Amino acid sequence: MHDDRSHVQARLRRFTRERLEPAVHPEFQPLQVAHWSVPDEPVPFTDAVDREYEPTPVGWTWGRAWSSTWFRLSGRLPEGWSPEHTEIVCDLGFTADRPGFQVEGLAFRPDGSVLKAVSPRSHHLPFEADAEGDVTLYIEAAANPDVAGEWTFAATPFGDKLTSGDVALYRLGAIGFVRRDETAWELLQDIRVLSGLLLELPQDSPRHHAIVRGLERMLDIVDPDDVAGTATLAREAIAPLLTSPAHASSHRIVAVGHAHIDSAWLWPTRETIRKVARTFANALELMQRHPDFVFAASSAQQYAWLEEHHPALFARVREQVRAGRFVPVGGMWVESDTNMPGGESMIRQFLHGKRYFRERLGVETEEVWLPDSFGYSAALPQIVRGTGNRWFLTQKLSWSQVNQLPHHTFWWEGIDGTRVFTHLPPADTYNSELTPAELLHTERNFKDAGAATTSLVPFGFGDGGGGPTREMLAAAERSRDLEGLPRVEIAAPSGFFADAEAEYPDAPVWSGEMYLELHRGTYTSQLRTKQGNRRSERLLHEAELWSATAAVRTGEPYPYDELRRAWENVLLLQFHDILPGSSIAWVHREAERDHARIQEELTTIIDRSAAALVGRGSTPLVANPMPLPGHGVDAFAIAAPDETASAATWERRPDGGVLVDNGVLRAVIDPRGLVVSLVDAVSGRETVAPGGAANRLVLHRDTPNEWDAWDIDDHYRRNATPLDAGHPDSLDVVAGDDGSAAVVVVRSFGASRVTQRLTLAPGAPALDLELVIDWHESQKLLKLYTDIDVHADVSAAETQFGHINRVTHENTSWEAARFEFCAHRWVHIGEPGYGVAVANDSTYGHDARRTPRTGGGRSTTLGMSLIRAPRFPDPVADQGTHTLRIALRPNAGIRDAVAEGYRLNRPVRRVVGDHAAEALFALRSETVVAETVKLADDESGDVILRLYESAGGRGSVSVTALFDSAGCERTDLLERPTGDAHDASSATLELRPFEIVTLRYRRRR
Repeated sequence: MHDDRSHVQARLRRFTRERLEPAVHPEFQPLQVAHWSVPDEPVPFTDAVDREYEPTPVGWTWGRAWSSTWFRLSGRLPEGWSPEHTEIVCDLGFTADRPGFQVEGLAFRPDGSVLKAVSPRSHHLPFEADAEGDVTLYIEAAANPDVAGEWTFAATPFGDKLTSGDVALYRLGAIGFVRRDETAWELLQDIRVLSGLLLELPQDSPRHHAIVRGLERMLDIVDPDDVAGTATLAREAIAPLLTSPAHASSHRIVAVGHAHIDSAWLWPTRETIRKVARTFANALELMQRHPDFVFAASSAQQYAWLEEHHPALFARVREQVRAGRFVPVGGMWVESDTNMPGGESMIRQFLHGKRYFRERLGVETEEVWLPDSFGYSAALPQIVRGTGNRWFLTQKLSWSQVNQLPHHTFWWEGIDGTRVFTHLPPADTYNSELTPAELLHTERNFKDAGAATTSLVPFGFGDGGGGPTREMLAAAERSRDLEGLPRVEIAAPSGFFADAEAEYPDAPVWSGEMYLELHRGTYTSQLRTKQGNRRSERLLHEAELWSATAAVRTGEPYPYDELRRAWENVLLLQFHDILPGSSIAWVHREAERDHARIQEELTTIIDRSAAALVGRGSTPLVANPMPLPGHGVDAFAIAAPDETASAATWERRPDGGVLVDNGVLRAVIDPRGLVVSLVDAVSGRETVAPGGAANRLVLHRDTPNEWDAWDIDDHYRRNATPLDAGHPDSLDVVAGDDGSAAVVVVRSFGASRVTQRLTLAPGAPALDLELVIDWHESQKLLKLYTDIDVHADVSAAETQFGHINRVTHENTSWEAARFEFCAHRWVHIGEPGYGVAVANDSTYGHDARRTPRTGGGRSTTLGMSLIRAPRFPDPVADQGTHTLRIALRPNAGIRDAVAEGYRLNRPVRRVVGDHAAEALFALRSETVVAETVKLADDESGDVILRLYESAGGRGSVSVTALFDSAGCERTDLLERPTGDAHDASSATLELRPFEIVTLRYRRRR
């Protein structure tokens, strides 16, 4: 008897392909198909149902990119067919076995209720007929192009509706009734599990031989000419193989039905709205037929879309949420990026997300669900716990190119010392199909085996949606307790986390950021989207501050709804494929448009509030370049501008360069336009390293190994073209009316040009650099390097509510892999007694490296990634003109770095009028920052003040409310009381390093 694995597998493949799969649907009867093509953007069912439909044959080519076509299916149950064994198959023209990345459809009943979605791996529809046996269905089909091109990720015009053309992409396939043989289908699922297990087993194991012999017997029993008649006997032959239980020590896997749906990526957000409806409809249909099925879905935004566009479907979801089978997870508005959003934005992701889940679905989520974000900020643990969460899940770190975290289950410790129980599914995917190969990889890969016994695997088609299929549920059922596999059970994530934490309370600790050793280019790609985010965050802060001040001082109505909408729009745009710049052109075009609209709306709110403070009809605002102490709570003892400071002076040097001096700083710009000297008057120390410069521009070749918009690979450093080899196009000096002096350097290269404006303001401790970049390169990276004469072992880079220190050497593979890192508004390079702060208004990608120093020792070079030019998914990413601002402050400590970051990013507005000096709070602290002032989210009128310790040490702050307050109490980050109350309007607080404190002030009415 032939019993080797290759023989039986070859026999199985042919039998399955030629006999068993056709036997599942042995008969087919076509339905009548008609269509109506939507002229432009998608329309609801009510608009589509009464249109004129045209008869449509099989093979009809249809669907220009991003268009929609409605198909009407009609027919009668064939004579003699049983409704219980009939379903409909619908091939819309699927081009590959890839759900979520091509044509998709959603089926509606004639009354407009949703039935189910169709896609390449789930193209069946349940049979439903009227009393006479007649069937009528409508399918909204989306002709979404395969932008990824079978994962080739080449430049494509299909990334925008404006450039994708009118060519029909799809050819309609067979649509009709099929008679379904349930026994043949079940046999097919049996074979898939056993053959998959067979491939994973050692060939000399008893289990291997038993499966080979059993499958051979089954193949001998089943009659290829009568599969239907012998399928039951075939199943009985292999039943013992499927009832042999797993070993007592087998790993336990909690399988969570899931469909990670990118809120935008290779499709616009308008398409995500439809993907959510399709995926959720599929999950609901599976729940009707599989009582143990549990489906988890994140992102309050996606539920809100469903509620708005498909209220009846949303009502069905809510019913299953109450039953515990449809499980909202994550508690965030969207699965956002966590590297670049500001601290307040990260809090609002949870505030808005958890509020929606609580108010609309009656659920208090406790797990953070971020399987696909591109690395995780070290500030997150405190934010996670402060917003009422207990657990954290991600999978993306398995993508790291060099190093893998040493644990899959552990406590993650943030910059302030807060810890959160964390799990990285060892399946290394959030799109599992629960195959034996995936299940055994999970068991073998689990790094905490011996100390822990359980892991989680999300299963279902994701990214583009679709979710679990009935085949996946069949695999889960067969793998529940099967020899050779880990035990599998379908359950909600909360059950897994509760069990895992109870089993492994002394899990090891990972401290600091969870850095993804991949996708480092996302700190830089799509500069306009990033600038829009930074500016929108600033205006949200100002709008809340001024609105709260006007409400308290004048009774002006607080714009709760307007601010809520603005926040939710910004939070959506922080999704992990929008803010990082890794979406198609359409997405970023809309992001830029939306940020512009948001900023206009917020400016209107600010102006309205300021007008209320000064008296309506007055000119409301006077710009002030620096924060004022005690006003607007931006301040933490930042000095006001010295109006008596002498104007900056300048002089031409004999070599053609320029010397600029404002009495605080002296800068020398050589004939190449490079800042070769920067000395502060207090220390008298030179900032620029010998032979170096403070503003070197270098153009790098930027050809990532795989993912254009996502990645910067380290070989970019070996392909560098300095842009200071010769004299610039021009070098001019401009004296400002405000007493400043600016050196303007224009430099051309390739098809591009950069204008640098180096400015010293009177009495300013920092040199300001404005760059206007007219960018027309392809696959290039422009970096600005600052050579700092400082012997720094670490760089300190701002993150949410604090900063993170990273070493400047590459002693280990972990350190070498972190060759590009994310910083928010500033980076500090220091040695004992002296440091330099470099602040920015819209740059996130940085690197800091030790460099040999002329004359001995070493200095430190800080690089800032200004702009890129990837070709995929947006082939014209960032072409055009951009303006960025950077500030270089010598003789600076961390506190000075924080001040420069605020100065560049939050220029304070000063009210001139009756209430000009009436800030809401007076603060006194060296290091504690008042980050946010707003009215309470519950619309009670209470005032919320959020503080944090910014320097990384113990911080004391005295806070006094300058309005009629009945006292204050500490709350969590969601503004819920924590029990610590003060009756007085003044309080002195002690904060631990990087601690966030939220105070709620009760106003006297």
